[in-house]
Amino acid sequence: MTPLSQILSHKIVAILRGASPGDVYEIAKALYKGGVKCLEITLNSPDAFQVIENISMKMEGQMLVGAGTVLDAAAAGNAIAAGAKFIISPITDEATIRITKELGAVSIPGAFTPTEIFKAYSCGGDIIKVFPGTSGPGFIREIGAPLPQIPLMPTGGINLENLHEFKKAGAVAFGIGKALVDTTQKISEAYLHQMTANARAFMRAANTE
Repeated sequence: MTPLSQILSHKIVAILRGASPGDVYEIAKALYKGGVKCLEITLNSPDAFQVIENISMKMEGQMLVGAGTVLDAAAAGNAIAAGAKFIISPITDEATIRITKELGAVSIPGAFTPTEIFKAYSCGGDIIKVFPGTSGPGFIREIGAPLPQIPLMPTGGINLENLHEFKKAGAVAFGIGKALVDTTQKISEAYLHQMTANARAFMRAANTE
């Protein structure tokens, strides 16, 4: 299964932002236990490149690891060299898309308006991150009507209460941050168990018709 097909199959991309590097492996294991198999490490997290490398090695064949908050081609190249299999940005940067594709990783640029979304896809984006997702499922439905060929991944504002509506609106995947992993919480055994249960709930919601 290719990295792109894994994202489309599993649907949930857990966003890990600002976690202590020493906690990330335990978080990744807790998410994996709950069925989440795609993990985004944002580059504005401590020691992000080293964390990507560590988790990619320790969970090879289990967790698909990617980089988020990627703002330029150099950062994309460094993340892929560290082991990232997908590159997610809050923006559309053509050079970032180009180097990501040249290096064989999945490109998920961020866009919002129909013009931005079409441009991001035309430049080679495999999936377009609709950011912010707080615009709601109706926005995804309206974008998908004239642009049904473009796979959309809403990110921001997605939770267990509204995920199914986003899915019915046509979203192919979902970027889930604090609703799945709150890095301000103390990473205790109790919280890791809660995280696993939360991951199971999100996976069930994303993969139930």
